[in-house]
Formats: sequence, structure tokens, C-alpha cells
Amino acid sequence: MTIVLFCMVVLVTHFVEGITGFGSTALALPFCVMLVGVKTAVPVLAVLRLILSSCIVIVAFRDIVWESYLKIIAFAGLGLPVGMLIFTFLPEDILMKILGVFMILVAARGIYFSFNERTAVRATGKKALNAMLFLGGIIHGAFSAGGPLVAIYATQELKSKSSFRATLSALWVTLNSVLVIKIALNGTLTAGSAEYLGWSVPFLLAGMLAGNWAHKRIDERVFEKMVYLVLFVAGLLMFT
Repeated sequence: MTIVLFCMVVLVTHFVEGITGFGSTALALPFCVMLVGVKTAVPVLAVLRLILSSCIVIVAFRDIVWESYLKIIAFAGLGLPVGMLIFTFLPEDILMKILGVFMILVAARGIYFSFNERTAVRATGKKALNAMLFLGGIIHGAFSAGGPLVAIYATQELKSKSSFRATLSALWVTLNSVLVIKIALNGTLTAGSAEYLGWSVPFLLAGMLAGNWAHKRIDERVFEKMVYLVLFVAGLLMFT
């Protein structure tokens, strides 16, 4: 039953990403953590993210903005080892609370702007954007879910939807390759984790295909509100 529920989470969250273009790992994490724990969920989702991002990069390679990619790598890459150390040494209950705070803050920001569409998002200063990238690297190293923080930078700097998705996917291929190598060397991906991974891959692909099909048929703004609300509730559940 746990495997079935885990695969359903992967299916639904990647269906969401197919519609909105973001959030599969961030949204999946709280529910997968509740099912199998942080130490199992994070390695599996890191590998799934690598598979998904690799597919996108292959298809949309020409849309990558290499200048932005290199800048993001420079700052997020500095935070990545910090997050990896946090994941390795902190107890699971503390990791869950850190994850909960992160989810709540990201969701609260998303809810505010999605329900106040007339509120203009003011340009963020370069130092603040660089800090977001560094923090995104830390969160990605710890939970493989730094996307929401990096997206704050990318939304301001990458105006084209295609370049946004392709450039960030190239980033996740790079960062998650490092994470997966670390997982392989540390033996973090156990036989039990590998079983979840094997079952999840078809559901990942099915979710993305279904989400791409539904993209033009569902009001993305309404759906985005729902995603942030679910993410907020999931963050609260990390403290139960």
C-alpha cells in the first residue's frame, strides 16, 4: 500500500508540473516524507528529478540561456554542499521541521501573489537575488527541492517561458547529478529506496504526459492557487 500511495504522489505532482511548469519535487516531498521518511524520500525524488530534467534538456537544449545558467550554478553551487551536510548530519525530526518552514514560507508567498494578481512584484535587488540562489542551493542539497527559491531569480531574469524551463532543467541536471553521485557513494539509495524508484519512474512519465495534455485545458491561474494551498497545508503537516 505504501508503494501504491508513493507512486500516486509521484503521478499527481508531476501532473501538476506538466500544467504549471514547476513544483513537482517541492510538492511531493511532504507527502513522500510522511510515507517513507526523509532519508528514503529525498534520494528517490532526486533521481526522479534528474530523469525528468534530462528529458526536458534533450528536447529543449536550444532554449537554454547559458549566461543565466552559469550565474545560477555559481551561487547555488556554493550552497549545495552546505545542504548536503545538513541532510547527512541532522536528525530526521529536525529535517522535517526545516522542510515544513520552507514549504510554508514558499506557499505563503505564492498564495499572496496568486490571490492578489493586481499586486506588482517589485524587482528584487541583485544581492537579494544572489542570496536566493545560495539559499536555493542549500535547500536543494538538503531536500532536492530548491526550485521555488531559484525560480524567484529565474522569473525576473528569464522572461521567456521556454528559456525559463530549459535553463532551470539544465541546472537540475547538474545539481542532481552531484546529488546522485553522492547518494551512490554513500549508499543512501538502499534496496528499499531502489524499489520505490523503480515503481515510480512510469508514474513520473505518465504524470508529465497527462499534465502536458491538460496544460491548455485547465485554467492555470486557478490551478496554481490550488497548488500553493496544498503546499501550505503539507508544510503544516510536517509539524504534526
